[in-house]
Amino acid sequence: MPKTIAIDARIINSTTGRYVERLVHYLEEIDTANKYLILVPKKDLLYYKPANPNFTVIEADFPNYSITEQTGLLQLLNKLKPDLVHFCMPQQPVGYRGLHITTIHDLTLLTTYNSDKNYLIYKTKQLIGRWVFKKIGKTSAHIITPTEYTKKAYAKFAQINPKKITVTYEGSELTTSKREVYRPLAGKNFLLYVGSQSDYKNIRRLMRAHQELRKKHPDLLLVLVGRIGGKNGAALTINKTWAELQKFKGIIFTGFLPDEQMLWCMQHCATYVFPSLMEGFGLPALEAMRAGAAVTSSNATCLPEVYGEAVEYFNPTDITDMALAIERVITNQKRHAELVSKGAMQAARYSWRKMAEQTHDIYNNALRTIKTD
Repeated sequence: MPKTIAIDARIINSTTGRYVERLVHYLEEIDTANKYLILVPKKDLLYYKPANPNFTVIEADFPNYSITEQTGLLQLLNKLKPDLVHFCMPQQPVGYRGLHITTIHDLTLLTTYNSDKNYLIYKTKQLIGRWVFKKIGKTSAHIITPTEYTKKAYAKFAQINPKKITVTYEGSELTTSKREVYRPLAGKNFLLYVGSQSDYKNIRRLMRAHQELRKKHPDLLLVLVGRIGGKNGAALTINKTWAELQKFKGIIFTGFLPDEQMLWCMQHCATYVFPSLMEGFGLPALEAMRAGAAVTSSNATCLPEVYGEAVEYFNPTDITDMALAIERVITNQKRHAELVSKGAMQAARYSWRKMAEQTHDIYNNALRTIKTD
């Protein structure tokens, strides 16, 4: 008998939302029997348009870690009465008693502080987050993580049996195959980083390493791609101001770039650098590999698990080590070509469809526990 599955997709139009969007996209192809309710905020009601008639978009305009999330979302779920709920992020109404599973992407909320946030608000959110993260480990029928590293870290934190957690690696599809020249960089020698610049992304050490490299390579640029300003771009604005105060040279903040220009940058950079101190999966560098970049990466947390031997690693807290690793890639054509080749093969190992198939299996296993009269 067909079941009703609700997917909490309130983050669908965000960086982490790539996971949700791809999950729903492939579930439409995989499951033609069950009914799906896709919960999104009001602003994203038209963002995702189902092609499968069994998929319905429902407004769930409740901010993360808010009182209305605990009350309004709870009331909505109790009204909808789904057989199973998939919370695609840890934030959820902890009073929900229906059958549910949860995806834990990483533990950054619990272990980091972002200086672009209000300190008291962030610390309060962090305290609430620690309680929620532990609580859902007990109440969820199953937990999904994107790596073994995150699985082990969460099992230890929540004090739950690792057998209750399944790893579903994410994918690395590109949004387009087209490339459009970003003319300000045509013919230039540049390092590249794309994405958010929260403190744990370690961008200031990358900027310092770049300044060290310019002593030997004065033409070398550092290109940082990401939307500047607004709620989501506050950290970029802060870092841009900081770099100017330090009188750093050769650093370019491009602002937002369309996918076609961003992919061109990845394909033509001297190396794509991923200096993060903590990740749950590390999708941006995999996408860079897909686009044809040679990647130089931090060796922190889950990154060696995901990237294997396809990148040049460095200690992310050691600026000198970072600079030396970058130099090994940008000055050695053979090593650069080797990383491009290995990167393409490594990225091809990861599939969003496979992730969706594994998640669908988890749904079915959870639904089998429902008692029928």
